[in-house]
Amino acid sequence: MATLTAELLVDRVVPREVAVSPDGRLVAFAAGPFAKRDEHPESAVWLVPSDGSEPARKVTAGAAEDKHPRWSRDGRWLFFLSDRRERGEAQLHRLPLAGGEAEQLTEGKPGIADFAPLAGGRVALLSADPPAEEDDRRERERDDAQVFGEEWKPQRLRLLDPETGDVRTLAATGDAHVAAVAPSPDGSALAAVLWQTPETDNFAREAELALVDPDRDEVTRRWALPSGGFELAWFGDSRRLALLGSVEAGGQVGYGLYVLDVDASGPRLLTRELPACPVLLAEADTPFVALARGLDTLVAQVGDAELAVVAEDVGAVDALAASPDGSVVAAVVATPEAPEDVWAGAAGDLRRVSDLAPELRALDRGRHERLSWRAADGLELDGLLVLPPGRDRADGPFALFTMVHGGPYGRFDDRLDLHPLVPAQWLAHAGYAVYLPNPRGGMGHGLEFAASVRGAVGVDDWQDVLSGLDVLVEAGVADPERLAIGGWSQGGFMTAWAVGQTDRFRAGVMGAGVSDWGMMVAESDSPTFEGTLGGSTGWEGPGPHRHDELSPISYAARVRTPVLILHGENDERVPVSQGRFFARALRAHGVPFQLVVYPREPHGIRERNHLLDLLARWRGWVERWVPAQTERG
Repeated sequence: MATLTAELLVDRVVPREVAVSPDGRLVAFAAGPFAKRDEHPESAVWLVPSDGSEPARKVTAGAAEDKHPRWSRDGRWLFFLSDRRERGEAQLHRLPLAGGEAEQLTEGKPGIADFAPLAGGRVALLSADPPAEEDDRRERERDDAQVFGEEWKPQRLRLLDPETGDVRTLAATGDAHVAAVAPSPDGSALAAVLWQTPETDNFAREAELALVDPDRDEVTRRWALPSGGFELAWFGDSRRLALLGSVEAGGQVGYGLYVLDVDASGPRLLTRELPACPVLLAEADTPFVALARGLDTLVAQVGDAELAVVAEDVGAVDALAASPDGSVVAAVVATPEAPEDVWAGAAGDLRRVSDLAPELRALDRGRHERLSWRAADGLELDGLLVLPPGRDRADGPFALFTMVHGGPYGRFDDRLDLHPLVPAQWLAHAGYAVYLPNPRGGMGHGLEFAASVRGAVGVDDWQDVLSGLDVLVEAGVADPERLAIGGWSQGGFMTAWAVGQTDRFRAGVMGAGVSDWGMMVAESDSPTFEGTLGGSTGWEGPGPHRHDELSPISYAARVRTPVLILHGENDERVPVSQGRFFARALRAHGVPFQLVVYPREPHGIRERNHLLDLLARWRGWVERWVPAQTERG
């Protein structure tokens, strides 16, 4: 059996998107190394028969970032975005299915943000306006004072004729930022999600859905949306839409699935009472939706009034697509035994059709065990336990690492955990048991479960984590004297929170975590979402404020646990000041800590050398403070 190395984790090839050809015979997907060699990612477009009759093959070189493969409606062309001409500036390309080289169809700054092929051959584009001469002059002469909102360049909706190269900007959406577009199957309408501004925060703020006639360049219908982060998929009749997004503004109340008849007054929510959460949407004559239910993922078809489950045991699903008639479904699937690969077939009979990381087949894996328990208030909870390779419960008690997921609207599903920012297998290979709980606030158990942490992060969800840990201690799996905790993003917050609430943990790893919710409202790119989680913004009036009560920094004087703080320098979601604030507090109180900041990195670390360093530090910090082995072994 092979030993897990840091290089295997960061260099493995990962599929990220799938698209099924109109005739259902082929699946296109994008895939590339998890880590970036430098500042820019690399990925290639691949093709594989949907029946797996031939191996998957690259159809682009992958020396740049080739991504977002999508088929023309007639199946003659495969479109994709690539920054091969100018790194970081994606342009639209098309590849003839009959053979030949890819052709670049667009040019100029700032590149193409997204696109969608229409029936009849045209392509809808989303792109911001190019810099004007005055913009270039101001940058060149450093006459560049920034006035809030004055220099915003919203994404506009444009139509490209690939045969002539003509691009026409539609005026119907005005100065709104077009965040998403979906052409109807017959090409007569474009459904567009409109934001008031280009700010990322609009994913959690009220938005608008517009129906645009591309030929007359006019909006024919408008509907209000509770937030701006919606995915869209048409039914084959071009008269109905499925919509997936947050059911309320604020961003922490769970996702819902809606159906909209274009002649109706508004969308209808289908999933209000569903004890599961819709997470992915795929267009077809009858659209498909992936549903998170506990540790599993289901696939269902979307009806006018209900969902019809067509597959219950499909593994962990990260991407979903279908042929127009729905006869072939493709997905990126991971299982407890194998990492992400492309699977395809009938919805109820998906089979693996790619083999992107064969070097991991012989991996000596830590054993997965599904957990279930009840919280103190009786709520049913679930999670996972990963044991060191070759060990079982009888070999306990183990030094145990509690890994908390991000979100908080995220979850741990039952997959082989190879993500460097959730290094469960990495720690298991070092001799640790790893506990991965799914506390309330995450997905997989419906809207009420997800919304329960709104304005209450660190309260009941923290007790959920502890209740599962207590079960493992009582069962003799976890050694109560050798406990550690860590996580990324919301998991980093929960780590900072944990060490201020208890001395049970001997070490903590705070990855891109929140220490002060009030400053998140001031500095994060998603202040509406952060204010929803923290319970207040600070401008309601004189304090004390709810966010102070829920901020780990308020409890820093209690901390005695050594903490490793990891953060990306260019993180806009959780700014690096959050990590620095907590580090300064620990230093003031004499608590051992290490603050590591990775240059150029955003909220997720992706550069190869940084990831190798991160994995070494994560494991090294835990081994320093929490020995994996006792004297008796």
